[in-house]
Amino acid sequence: MRLPGEEDPRGGGLPVIYMIMGVLVFMALLAFVLYQSNSKGSRGSEYLKELQATQNEAETEEAEAETEQSGEEQTADKRRAQDLDFWDMYPVEEQEDGGKTLTPEDNTGAVLDKTKPANDTSGQSVQQMQAEQEDPSKDGKHTLVTNPDGKEEWVLISPYLTKNTYDYTNLEERAGLRRYMENGRDISYVGVDISEESGTVDFGHLKAAGVDYVMIRLGGRGYSSGQITLDEKFKENIEGAIAQGLDVGVYFYSQAVNQDEAVQEVNFVIQNLDPYKGNIKYPVAFDMELVVNDKARIDGLSREDRTDIAVSFMEGVKAAGYVPMLCGDKEWLIKEINLAKLQSYDVWLAQEEDIPDYPYQYAMWQYTTAGVVDGIQKDAHLNICFIGYSQR
Repeated sequence: MRLPGEEDPRGGGLPVIYMIMGVLVFMALLAFVLYQSNSKGSRGSEYLKELQATQNEAETEEAEAETEQSGEEQTADKRRAQDLDFWDMYPVEEQEDGGKTLTPEDNTGAVLDKTKPANDTSGQSVQQMQAEQEDPSKDGKHTLVTNPDGKEEWVLISPYLTKNTYDYTNLEERAGLRRYMENGRDISYVGVDISEESGTVDFGHLKAAGVDYVMIRLGGRGYSSGQITLDEKFKENIEGAIAQGLDVGVYFYSQAVNQDEAVQEVNFVIQNLDPYKGNIKYPVAFDMELVVNDKARIDGLSREDRTDIAVSFMEGVKAAGYVPMLCGDKEWLIKEINLAKLQSYDVWLAQEEDIPDYPYQYAMWQYTTAGVVDGIQKDAHLNICFIGYSQR
């Protein structure tokens, strides 16, 4: 305890000053520390912002890349099957005909209406180009048929029937008679078909003119009466041709309306051929035709009916030891009968053209009914045969 008037022995004024100065220094240090802390915090925030921006930019680029890839996939997904080229590698073997899928046995007569040929494809749209590819006149899968009424139709060529492989540049004509050449050698046979309508035939002159064989009309059934008759010139013609050493075949004009009548017709043919059986080197042909501008017995027959009748006739011919043959023009062969059921028989095509466009295999071709040949005074029916029947 200090008494009044006594002095402080420790000198108390100086320590107070030191204490005040320490406090000031401490506060200055504290202020400096706070300033440095705030400065570092500001720089850290800027770094974080820059890092965040870089990350956002990377995410944006990745999203854009995914969007572009997704767009390409969607575009690919929208591509149609018909846009792919490889479909053209495969032929169409089935067609729709009246809502029915065609089979190998009934697709030879599928019909399309005739369309106009397509023009130049330059500048055309995809739809226009596709329409041209479907043009039956250009697709190689159809053939043009002219009906008896004059209407033209495009008919599907069957992929199941044997196509002919003739090279028509090998055809040559000498003295009005056509021949088929191969490596400079004639590999065909010149023929005529004759009937009572041909008048009197000089078979010696025919042979001298270069004719190799004769197809003789044996007879036929009336398309109205149904009566079977022998051709008035049959006996004279067949004996005259045999006498001159010409190869002989015959044909019969059928108007049978059922298989029983077909058997009746073939029996008539066999009976009249019996005296000449050893001389029949060429086929016995079945000839059934539509009658133009008149009604006929066979008008009401279906395609299958006509086919069955043809089979009955030709099987009877075959059983008798002769070579059966199916005769007809392009329209008849393609539309009026079912060729798929008749592939085992040779075909005699009647088509008066410089070059036939019948697509299937055939053995004999009648190329004109208004020809000229020595030995026949009237219009001659001229033929070419690609098979040497007499050499079999």
